[in-house]
Amino acid sequence: MVFITAGEGGGTGTGAAPIVADVAKGLGALTIAVVTRPFGFEGRRRAVQADQGITRLREKVDTQIVIPNDRLLSVADEQTTVVEAFAKADEILLDGVRGITELITTPGLINTDFADVKMIMNDAGSALMGVGEGSGEQRATSAARKAISSPLMESPIDGARGILLSITGSSSLTLNEVNEAAELVVGVAHPDANIIFGTVVDEAIGDTVRVTVITAGFDRWENGSRPVRRTPVESDIPDVFGDPEENNEVHTGLDVPDFLK
Repeated sequence: MVFITAGEGGGTGTGAAPIVADVAKGLGALTIAVVTRPFGFEGRRRAVQADQGITRLREKVDTQIVIPNDRLLSVADEQTTVVEAFAKADEILLDGVRGITELITTPGLINTDFADVKMIMNDAGSALMGVGEGSGEQRATSAARKAISSPLMESPIDGARGILLSITGSSSLTLNEVNEAAELVVGVAHPDANIIFGTVVDEAIGDTVRVTVITAGFDRWENGSRPVRRTPVESDIPDVFGDPEENNEVHTGLDVPDFLK
């Protein structure tokens, strides 16, 4: 698995990221991009370059999480400095990567593995991320509510085909807290969504509980830039047997007896 993190709009992130992604995909790696869109005050030219870079990169990766820096303004106060704003953007990038890797590498009450993550992230297209933290009473449900209502969530969670849910807490985290937080997220998810859930035990987090929700696979519901494969009768059921054009066979939808083949 390869993560590509970059700030779009400049030369390095916009120009180099698609090249790195192309190499990673060519080597067969699950390739995930977590990138930021520039602040509005950085100018229109940088915004246009960022849009172009995001479009190119999206075609080269399995999953792309785009974090609009302007969304951070809604959670910043008037005293937030420019340095703090950019540092917060970097922290959000870290949260995105950490929320995925901890599910695989860190032992927890409920463990997941690489195959689980790949099931959600492989060829998933656009993805969104929400992170919430809570402490004190109702800390787990508070963190879950903040995650699913995060300003970084540009689309409703019920539009996602796949969801990665990570709950992080110390050894004091109770099973009931985990259950309540998970039920809150599941309750607003699409009934057909594939939800991969895991918990992470981290004593350094203290009394705080952190909930990370990554929603992916929006393109599988919509007619996005990645075509949705259909059966010969154009049903909404995905064609799990692949595209007939890939093996140059003509499928009529009829089951031909062996003696006629």
